[in-house]
Amino acid sequence: MGACTATLAPLIAQVRAHVLAAERLHGDDTTVPVLAKSRTVTGRLWTYVRDDRPFGGPAPPAAWFRYSRDRKGEHPTDHLDGWSGILQSDAYGGYNRLFDADRKPAPVTSAGCWAHARRGLFKLAELGRAPLAVEAVRRIDAIFEAERTINGATLAQRLAVRQERVAPMVDGLLAWMRGNCARLSKKAPVAAAMAYILRRPETFTRFLHDGRICLTNNAAERALRGIALGRKAWLFAGSDRGGQRAADIYSLIVTAKLNDVDPQAWLADVLARINDQPVSRLHELLPWNWKNTRHANHTQAA
Repeated sequence: MGACTATLAPLIAQVRAHVLAAERLHGDDTTVPVLAKSRTVTGRLWTYVRDDRPFGGPAPPAAWFRYSRDRKGEHPTDHLDGWSGILQSDAYGGYNRLFDADRKPAPVTSAGCWAHARRGLFKLAELGRAPLAVEAVRRIDAIFEAERTINGATLAQRLAVRQERVAPMVDGLLAWMRGNCARLSKKAPVAAAMAYILRRPETFTRFLHDGRICLTNNAAERALRGIALGRKAWLFAGSDRGGQRAADIYSLIVTAKLNDVDPQAWLADVLARINDQPVSRLHELLPWNWKNTRHANHTQAA
């Protein structure tokens, strides 16, 4: 795989540049076993996903992956060095350096994930012993239902619906949570689940005022899904270098899938052509451009 990723390195760099040109990114990470001396250690694969389709953006979606031996906050700080915009993520503290007010060129803006917030409450609701969790899930699901009606709509349309329909539901939910948490023990599981939102209300309400922000970080979670399946197939990465090669290949495969391109067919064609492709035309091999060229050629042939 080393020779393959070396050949594809210029294309991987173009995927990275395209992702980091976004105003808003989804970020997440997952574990990957890595072979060390006589044992395996737990490394991390990180992803940053650009997907502007929920707000009708014209830019093609793409995902960029990175590998690290651990989960220290220095890694996302390094990955996003020089980038500023909106980062949609879970509440992992390792991202916090990105949000520092004195960060250069500018602090990253944090946007929360309502799917993560719902998950803790849903687990309690499933047990059937936490009526407050059941009610919280019902209220959150109503917010999700309203958001489904504006997926793919313009920024103006999304903001209009959010101000008219969604904001009152969110305000009501937060007030209801605060009222109940004031009466509950802080050690109560349902209070802890509600605190996930109440500790950072600004990150969970930011979407109401910015149509680019999604309700969830599901775009990043979907990008990582193949890694969970891959762990069962290839068991572990052979080394740190192998972990980064895996990240490079995932960058290409997931980006192809996001653009409805068959990764195997695309990579086979790209590997056959990339060494002869002028640098000035390398962008033509990106999945979305490759797809359009193939479609045009097939149309002409027909």
